[in-house]
Amino acid sequence: MKFGVAMFCTDYSTTPAQLGIALEERGFESMWFPEHSHIPLSRKSPWPQGGELPKKYYDVIDPFVGLASAASVTKNLKLATGICLVVQRDPIQTAKEVATLDLLSNGRFLFGIGAGWNADEMENHGTDFSRRHKLMRERVEAMKAIWTKSKPEYHGEFVDFNPMMTWPKPVQKPHPPVLVGGEFPWGARRAIRYGNGWVPHGRRPTYGVLDVLPKFWEMVDASDRSREELPVTVFGGDEDADQLKRYRDAGVDRVVFNVQPAKADEVFPILDRFVGLMGQVS
Repeated sequence: MKFGVAMFCTDYSTTPAQLGIALEERGFESMWFPEHSHIPLSRKSPWPQGGELPKKYYDVIDPFVGLASAASVTKNLKLATGICLVVQRDPIQTAKEVATLDLLSNGRFLFGIGAGWNADEMENHGTDFSRRHKLMRERVEAMKAIWTKSKPEYHGEFVDFNPMMTWPKPVQKPHPPVLVGGEFPWGARRAIRYGNGWVPHGRRPTYGVLDVLPKFWEMVDASDRSREELPVTVFGGDEDADQLKRYRDAGVDRVVFNVQPAKADEVFPILDRFVGLMGQVS
């Protein structure tokens, strides 16, 4: 089982480069950056985890710029969006950002995506909250065409463009893994339909991921996809060795720990504790 770390990098946290170096030195497989372009003050959408929305959501840096910074000072660490809000992004420009980062990192990018939860934020980008899932699928399909074809075109309800030429193409073939976040069963179904992996949270108010993993594998087996094509990345991994072993034994491919945005003197000892947990599981 592989291990990653996610952080809302901000102007008051350790930098992406510092964090990337620290993770690579400690043997972590991947670093994950989330995305929020802004948080509208209307705050109509409740935070899915309940309570007040943490300050870091208002302050988080752009994930692609942050990951590019880390790419320049690391060699093996995988660099991931966790997650990229493709429903708030132009697919042609986002396809170029993904391909560019994959090129500059020599094929180390993981494209974690999701439809998001903040209706207010999406409305500011012109996105209809009720139709965001179909929009996400079309944008992913359009980006795949851009990454894999010399003269791509796409014609859908929301995304429509005639043949074009755009480079660079990603280093990874046919393209970086598209890892689809979302709850069970709907997020799992979207991952099976057009993803290269599923990224659920470890715990939700109504279930834990271990409760639904057997059902997910049944869904995969009933589809035209294989289990090898759809690895599971558990986000928000429990800081408990026994729980991590249960994830491993259930077929989880990767666990991503969360760390709060803070300076190196606070963050690095937490990373060292994670390393100790990793050693008990491997």
